[in-house]
Amino acid sequence: MSPAAQPPQAESPDRAGRAATLSRIRIAGFKSFSEATNVEVLPGLTGIVGPNGCGKSNVVEALRWAMGESSARSLRGGEMDDIIFAGTSARPGRNMAEVTLTLEDAAGLAPPPNESVAELEITRRIARGEGSAFKVNGRELRARDVQTLFADIGSGARSSAMVSQGRVSALIQARPEDRRQVLEEAAGISGLRARRHEAELKLRQAEQNLARAEDLLGALDTQRQSLQRQARQANRYRNISGLVRAAEGEWLALLAARAQAALGAAQAQHDAARRAVTEAEAASHATTIALHTAEQALPGPRLAEAEARTALERHRVEQEGFGREEARARAALEAAEARLAQITDDLALAERAARDAAEALARLDAEAALVAASETALPGQLAATQEALILAEDAARTAEQAAEAATEEAAHAAARSEQARAALV
Repeated sequence: MSPAAQPPQAESPDRAGRAATLSRIRIAGFKSFSEATNVEVLPGLTGIVGPNGCGKSNVVEALRWAMGESSARSLRGGEMDDIIFAGTSARPGRNMAEVTLTLEDAAGLAPPPNESVAELEITRRIARGEGSAFKVNGRELRARDVQTLFADIGSGARSSAMVSQGRVSALIQARPEDRRQVLEEAAGISGLRARRHEAELKLRQAEQNLARAEDLLGALDTQRQSLQRQARQANRYRNISGLVRAAEGEWLALLAARAQAALGAAQAQHDAARRAVTEAEAASHATTIALHTAEQALPGPRLAEAEARTALERHRVEQEGFGREEARARAALEAAEARLAQITDDLALAERAARDAAEALARLDAEAALVAASETALPGQLAATQEALILAEDAARTAEQAAEAATEEAAHAAARSEQARAALV
């Protein structure tokens, strides 16, 4: 690997007379640089000498990374976080890496507000898991702007000025397009290609903006026509509104005249009403006096009314009692009638039994006459027949007594019912 050297001080057509010189590299936490290290690049030839594995290539890679290198593989890593110092058995790992390049005689290279500053400090910092950011003199800047800045001075992360192992043979075997890139860098016009690409992007963006502006202009023209129609309608509305206001003024004047006349009539009615109110108040006063007099004479009639109400309430209570008594009498009458019907049925049965007994007695008398001769032979049969006759006569008497009692009870119930009806009337 060739030693680190100053970037070529080439000029581009649009930046004639401008150059920059790398004067210092500050490395902290980048790969094997666990602590901050300053590498002074003095005028003339500067070389870094050391055994294999001491970190010579890391200095060149730090320079390329600070110039905007975005490929972790070209920095011999799997991902960009691999460039952060991972730690050793004696030193803990770092969570951040930072490389600062100091350029002198760089006036006019940086974008505003640092375009007139002669010394630039270009810093790239990466935090583990958060990505990297660029700063120029403490002010954040886009990676594209940093890459363009170095391209303007014929340098950069992938510039031909960075000659590494195998780069010469690769350049000899390179395609014409790759050789053209080397020649453009040597001529100091590689920055123009990036600026041209950016200008083309801006031109396409401007064309898109122009198309959108034309669409917007068409929409605004349509809106203008609509607004013109609305303006004509508004003018017509103002004219009609003026006529309407004039008509409303005349109408309001007419209403005011009518209201004035109505006010006079209402005032007259008000005066008449006031007189009527005065008369009504006088009549009310007289009525109040009469009412007071009537209230003084009212206790006697009120007492009579109370007594009448008491008598009426007592009569109502008695009437309710008579009603309940009538209901009980009706129930007793219905029960007596049912009992009378039952007794009548029992009496009919007793009469039939008496008739049967009489018939049996007659038959027995006839048989007695017939069997008089055999009286001595049938004493038991005669005794049984006489006993049955006695029982039948007793049953007939009992039925007659029950019928008489039921008839008397029904008569009493009917009398009570008549008394209750008379009391209700």
